[in-house]
Amino acid sequence: MTNLDFDRASGFANAALALLKRAQIPPFPVYYELFYTYATGSNAELNTQVNALLTRSGTISVEEASDLCEKFLKVSDMEEKLRAMSQVMSRKITDVNQAIDVAMVSANSYSGSLQQASGDLHAGGIDEDALKMLSSRLLKETRRMQDMNRRLEAELENSKDDISVLQRDLDEVRKESMLDPLTKIPNRKCFDEQLSADLERTHAQNATLSLLLFDIDSFKAFNDTYGHLTGDQVLRLVAHVLKANLKGRDMPARFGGEEFVAILPETELAGAVTVAENIRRSVQAKELLKRSTNEKLGRITLSVGVAQWRPGDTAAALIERADKCLYAAKGAGRNRVVSEKDLPDFSTTSTDVA
Repeated sequence: MTNLDFDRASGFANAALALLKRAQIPPFPVYYELFYTYATGSNAELNTQVNALLTRSGTISVEEASDLCEKFLKVSDMEEKLRAMSQVMSRKITDVNQAIDVAMVSANSYSGSLQQASGDLHAGGIDEDALKMLSSRLLKETRRMQDMNRRLEAELENSKDDISVLQRDLDEVRKESMLDPLTKIPNRKCFDEQLSADLERTHAQNATLSLLLFDIDSFKAFNDTYGHLTGDQVLRLVAHVLKANLKGRDMPARFGGEEFVAILPETELAGAVTVAENIRRSVQAKELLKRSTNEKLGRITLSVGVAQWRPGDTAAALIERADKCLYAAKGAGRNRVVSEKDLPDFSTTSTDVA
């Protein structure tokens, strides 16, 4: 590393630390990496979003920094993995193509030898010595062709094994890209894809489906009081309770920030409300402890909105109704479940139609 490179890297590091100090964000490695990347200017979209936050409020909260880390640093890791696998795949394809090219050249040469031998034999007048030489030459060419075929088979077999490993790695990367890195439940991208597939199936089979939308009550105040790491503990707790209370084809997901969602295929509104109440009570029943000090932090609560699919609903329309129910639960004092049946005006509200 030259002195110039060292000075540039030091400048980026100092800028990152200054931003962390300015925002009062703890200098954990993940936050340092975020602001170091911002200081280098290597990720234009990241810089645009950070600049927008700084322009709006003059600083960045820990929660906003966490969201940026999940969005940009994880994406960067995923792109790097895909890039590496793409390079390996490209090399394997090149190796296979080269092996096939060599085999084709050998096959053409062998074909030419056979044609020449055939011409000599049909021409007649070939003596015993010439026939022996011709047989020896054909035997030699045949053995060379057999060796080439064995090498090609080995190359193709090795490539088949390598491609199988790459396929497994790609599957793992895809699964990873569909999970929220903090809570280890499906993320928003996975939820969007699953909801689309479930709605298509529900419509085709004239079945039913319900959607639960959760919000952790007063989460920002909790985060500000006890810190980001304790806030992460709360998010993981809620995710754990969701997984424990959902069965079969039901799918929980982190919707964004402190919001979670659950898809309940083949579940009508009344059954969905029961599931939502069970989850709400389970979360409220758990007392939080700060791991570092065993300090009791009290309990957290959830507000929940519940909506049921209607013929003609798009995903957006269903989510919007669940969100209105969630908003009503918040407005009614939090820590409660509100469904469409609790809001009779929904029966006359038009919905988006595909």
